[in-house]
Amino acid sequence: MFGEQYIAERVKSIGSSGIRRVFDLGATLEDPINLSIGQPDFPVPENIKSAMIEAIRADKNGYTVTRGVPELRDRIVQQLKQEEEWEADVFVTSGVSGGLLLSLMACLNAGDEVVIGDPYFVSYPYLVTLAGGVPKPVSLYDDFRLDVDRLESAITSRTKLLMLCSPGNPTGVVYREEDVRAVSELARKHDLLIVSDEIYKTLVYEGSTPCFAQFAPERTVLLRGYGKSYALTGLRLGYAAGPSAIITEMAKLQQYTFVCAPQPAQYGAIAAMDTKMTSQIDAYRKKRDLVCKELAGCFDFVKPTGGFYVFPKIPSGYACANDFVEKAIQRNLLIIPGEAFSQQDTHFRISYAAPDEKIRAGCEVLRSLATG
Repeated sequence: MFGEQYIAERVKSIGSSGIRRVFDLGATLEDPINLSIGQPDFPVPENIKSAMIEAIRADKNGYTVTRGVPELRDRIVQQLKQEEEWEADVFVTSGVSGGLLLSLMACLNAGDEVVIGDPYFVSYPYLVTLAGGVPKPVSLYDDFRLDVDRLESAITSRTKLLMLCSPGNPTGVVYREEDVRAVSELARKHDLLIVSDEIYKTLVYEGSTPCFAQFAPERTVLLRGYGKSYALTGLRLGYAAGPSAIITEMAKLQQYTFVCAPQPAQYGAIAAMDTKMTSQIDAYRKKRDLVCKELAGCFDFVKPTGGFYVFPKIPSGYACANDFVEKAIQRNLLIIPGEAFSQQDTHFRISYAAPDEKIRAGCEVLRSLATG
């Protein structure tokens, strides 16, 4: 086919996202039970909508400075001081995904290795590859907790970064404080940078979310966003915080890539930071409890304590998660096979960001597949 000779080798190794494939398939089905997409099922709070509408009507629709509007940056700095006792350099990104790409582009030379906890968010290994690095997934099965010994065994003279996510996607696991502390010491020992993805930071149902910046602030690039917490996924808004030398280079690269984050959304984020989401978080806690109750006895899984996912193991009798997911799709249920997030295909991801009746219907299908 004409044009193939122009495709870069680093792109040829990257397939389509397993999540997006299921998402596209769902668009072709009539009223599917969709437990596949990680997107909040509640509307954007009215005060946040109003702030964005007011910004649009006030003609705040053009470019902002690369780092984002000063009012939002000031609020982020203030929040980090209050929550993490951390005075970090910050800038506003086009989503956490934008921050991930910029952090890797700013820090990786060709051949540098990035140690990634497996399971991982679907983009991690491919973003590393695009930036010229080498992804080194490290299995965190079966409890999905940070295992310092396993992580250290993957470190070589070429290792430069650790890329980790808590609360986890696809697992919903929140890292324990003692493990975050130990990995922070590991980063110091081997002179590594930690890229910490905390997009689900506010969606935690028991306890708190320890932050690497609490224990290794000088070597943490923190990435957070507003999409998952406030239902602003389509507006692509997040922020990066970390050492000034790294943040400066990331912001410089933003000038030539994303340019800036969407201006009206930035004013929405300012309003979001004054918005209590207690009722939504309580609702997700109940949905978490519902899906765990529905699956108990038929599936092995780690009870999630954050995010809105659960990552069960496929029942015996199925060759792989793709095989199991195919059977689920035949029954009008959309879920994601584990290979989208992992080097192994033994689990599948359920998103419980869905109406309760859909969760019950989906779990009924899953139980029938498990019991034959």
